[in-house]
Amino acid sequence: MPKLEGRVAIVTGCGSQGPGWGNGKAIAVTLARHGATVFGIDNNPAAADETAGIIAGEGGRCVTATADVTNKAGVDAAVADCLDRFGRIDVLVNNVGHSLPGDPATMPEDVWDAQIAVNLKSAFLCTRAVLPVMEAQGKGAVVSIASTAAIRYTGKPQPGYAAAKAGLVQFSRVTAIDYARRGVRLNCVLPGLMETPLVEKLAADFASHETGTDRDAFYRRRHEQVPMGHMGEAWDVAEAVLFLASDTSKYITGTELLVDGGLCAAVRG
Repeated sequence: MPKLEGRVAIVTGCGSQGPGWGNGKAIAVTLARHGATVFGIDNNPAAADETAGIIAGEGGRCVTATADVTNKAGVDAAVADCLDRFGRIDVLVNNVGHSLPGDPATMPEDVWDAQIAVNLKSAFLCTRAVLPVMEAQGKGAVVSIASTAAIRYTGKPQPGYAAAKAGLVQFSRVTAIDYARRGVRLNCVLPGLMETPLVEKLAADFASHETGTDRDAFYRRRHEQVPMGHMGEAWDVAEAVLFLASDTSKYITGTELLVDGGLCAAVRG
């Protein structure tokens, strides 16, 4: 069983976008359940505090910070806070992400820029901040949450999101090679169609673009697309992160772990 006792893990986007379990919330709780001290970062302090409360209620430890991870000053301050409190950083989970529909002919430039910032720049800034710490320790693991959209077209009009997540995958690959002999591993988890509070919020937007119908049709289509017959959940993503963050995967770097119910295997690309 993966163990993280004595490890300090930064999780960005550690809160949830609404009632239930989003990826960041499930990741933070899962890492804490396996012994990690969690330093959660979110731009919504109430959501972050909810996650911290769950961890504390289970006997774990979680400290939170409010920051915009697309802003270098905010990232640097949060990482410095983590170091001041715990003296080390063993795991970074780049979990922040958001998707907006559109196509290159109609998507406003500011929407494109925001998609690149939240899905790619945030991971660059956070990784940039922790790499010197992990290198000095001689060990560390960075796990970034990308998407199957990074490697396949899965039926959703989201060029900004897809391009950013593809960039995140390649950023992780090349950085993994650069740091392979310095003890730092970098890998990506690629979730497919998941049922999370964020997807609930996106349903109205994508329903009009994809199906022209309502939320139920949007969800029904997503379930039907997956070979297993249903969407995944945040816990599926969290368990994949746990594996890549722990020494169970100590000989794995520069790769991607699909968590998609067989979606990519069934989609040509």
